[in-house]
Amino acid sequence: MPIIKSAIKRVKQAAARNERNVATKRAIKQAVKAFEAKPSSETLSKAHSEIDKAVKKNLIHKNTAARRKANLAKAAKAASVKLGTIKKATAKPVATKAPAKKAAPAAAKKPATKKPAAKKAPAKK
Repeated sequence: MPIIKSAIKRVKQAAARNERNVATKRAIKQAVKAFEAKPSSETLSKAHSEIDKAVKKNLIHKNTAARRKANLAKAAKAASVKLGTIKKATAKPVATKAPAKKAAPAAAKKPATKKPAAKKAPAKK
């Protein structure tokens, strides 16, 4: 066990990160196994989502994620499963706020005019 305060803190941080990373990787494995057990569009989208989350957290490389997703897509195609959008029940429409007051009309502003170039004084010899 380290003696220095900063080293003790690093050990604690490393343990917390390790726990978080293992949980995310476990979620990927569970989602992929669920898809392999019962191929459906829902399980496929769940597996894709878990892989994308791991990439976002820098747990796996983006090319690794692309390879895994491609293999899942290949398996889905073999099982004749299409990745479709899952339709959720429509919720109540959200009330929009009244439009904000607009600033002065654009016609009031004058377009910028180009100033004529200043003449240079003749060079001395």
